[in-house]
Amino acid sequence: MLTAQTFTLGLGVGSLALAAAGCLYALGAAAIARRFAGDESPPPLAFPGVTILKPLHGADPGLYDDLASFCDQDYRGPVQVLFGVEDPTDAAIAIVDRLIAARPGRDLELVMHAHAGGPNPKIANVVGLQRHIRHDVVILADADIAVVPDYLSRIVAALGRPGVGAVTCLYRGAPRDGAWAQLASMGIDYHFLPNVLVGLQLGMARPCFGSTIALRHETLAGIGGFEAFAGYIADDYAIGEAVRAAGMKVAIPSLVLAHSCTERSAVELLRHELRWVRTLRTVAPAGYAGMVITHPLPFALLGAWLSGFGIPGMASVAAAIACRLVLQLQVDHTLRVSMGRWWLGPARDLLACAMYVAGFFGDVVSWRGRRYKVRADGTLVPVVEPKT
Repeated sequence: MLTAQTFTLGLGVGSLALAAAGCLYALGAAAIARRFAGDESPPPLAFPGVTILKPLHGADPGLYDDLASFCDQDYRGPVQVLFGVEDPTDAAIAIVDRLIAARPGRDLELVMHAHAGGPNPKIANVVGLQRHIRHDVVILADADIAVVPDYLSRIVAALGRPGVGAVTCLYRGAPRDGAWAQLASMGIDYHFLPNVLVGLQLGMARPCFGSTIALRHETLAGIGGFEAFAGYIADDYAIGEAVRAAGMKVAIPSLVLAHSCTERSAVELLRHELRWVRTLRTVAPAGYAGMVITHPLPFALLGAWLSGFGIPGMASVAAAIACRLVLQLQVDHTLRVSMGRWWLGPARDLLACAMYVAGFFGDVVSWRGRRYKVRADGTLVPVVEPKT
């Protein structure tokens, strides 16, 4: 007969076993991060015209610099940049006007248009830009992404490889200001990025990220245009899957972009991360469940508590902190950043586990001031708030 003492002992042993497995995972992820190299291509031989689409909503800190990095490219071909807004009072308009005024002669255009339909607000904005595209290579990139001057040359080179239908890029967190933005960047660098690298190494990940989706206009038309993805919460993933379904590859060059983290409060951080984990659970439910192994510290603490904080339990806690620290320092070394944030690692790990657990419960997310219900197939349904 199962007694409470036996159950507690079994739960404690199981927690310590999961913590040990998580420690091994962290060390393995650190080794993979150390060897990271994407699909690098030789410099392009041709420089086709490129249209960059930047859907905008609001003016977060650093937006001017992020957008400017796309406008100031060392690229020998013609470059068109389209900035899309749906609200004539959007704060991003003034920033785009400054950007255009400072670069006379560049092909930069602000496009104000009505909502093009579909529950996904970003893709609805992008659909409104489609008819303005003039070049063969189309790049969709989120507004909060910053790139290096040779970004376009490297993306076009990767897109020119045989069998490649789209190009996407990994990204790291770049905190703007404050502790909440710092925690957000650590979530990207120390959880999201290592998990993607492990998934790619094991052949279990099929990513496509909103940081960059580059494809030829012909390919875009062949998968139904952007409007085909206006109903999905993970529009980037859906676009990548459509390209693969058409028999082409999604290339990932060895180019890690910077994602500006601008969270200014706990509410902003939690709302953003809850949308992310629920999106991930919808896209890859089995993979999401398997991510339990990526949280050794909470299981070590649980196992230590259940075992009366004895030597095995406390050793497990120390090992979990140490192994996660090894991973964090290796990621910083790989990314060539030094932010002195290692001391926040345990707090970030506990927060990541709390958000991971929360991702299993509920199917409503907040996005750009509106709430949506996420269906099992990844499509969105706006939540109609009751009138008061």
